[in-house]
Amino acid sequence: MTSLTVLAVGAHIGDMDLAAGPYLAQNVLDGGRSALVALTPGERGHPRLTPAEYRLQKIAEGEAFAAGIGAEFTCFDDLSDGFLTADDDVAMRLARIIRELRPDILLAHWVHSIHTDHEHAARIAIRARFLAGLPGVEEDGETPATTRHGVPRVLHCENWEDDHGFVADRHAPVGEEAFTRWHAAISGQAFARGETYGFRYIDYYSAQLQLRGALGRTERAVAFAPESGSRMTQPIRNT
Repeated sequence: MTSLTVLAVGAHIGDMDLAAGPYLAQNVLDGGRSALVALTPGERGHPRLTPAEYRLQKIAEGEAFAAGIGAEFTCFDDLSDGFLTADDDVAMRLARIIRELRPDILLAHWVHSIHTDHEHAARIAIRARFLAGLPGVEEDGETPATTRHGVPRVLHCENWEDDHGFVADRHAPVGEEAFTRWHAAISGQAFARGETYGFRYIDYYSAQLQLRGALGRTERAVAFAPESGSRMTQPIRNT
């Protein structure tokens, strides 16, 4: 069995925790390395707390979630929820993480969304992948952490806000232990529990896991769409 390194990049803390978290938990259990990057804290999503107050809470929740599933966590906490721009400065910051982490798979938002931060995050992830593999861009051949790295696969995650044109064609099985770890970890996030605007995120994504599991001929699964639009129906496994 080959261990995979998987990097999931979301616009806000919580995005990839929900959409990719069960798969990241399964990857860790399979002996792989999983990492989360949130491009902003997502600090403007609370009806009662100020953005400054919620920013601190979100970062703490993101750190706790990652620890709960055995993943690594990074947040660009100087960038602001609702104002994420798809520029090369942000993409290069992410490219440096890609070069250091050297992932086999990069998980990103789908390119169409009702939330512009999500669309920009998808573009940033794709641009960062390009920059991370580009020769001569902040590259030091004597320092492995800055040596260019080409990510073999980019996959887009299924998010309820990003469903326009999203067609899933591959399913990653999620076992009972991974689901249990994910469910316990995501239950530590206030917005996921429905305490901000009332949307039942945990119920939605738990049901989605079962739906995709039925389509993937397994108990639970996370679905992805490929960057290229190629039609590949086999499940994602560590082989």
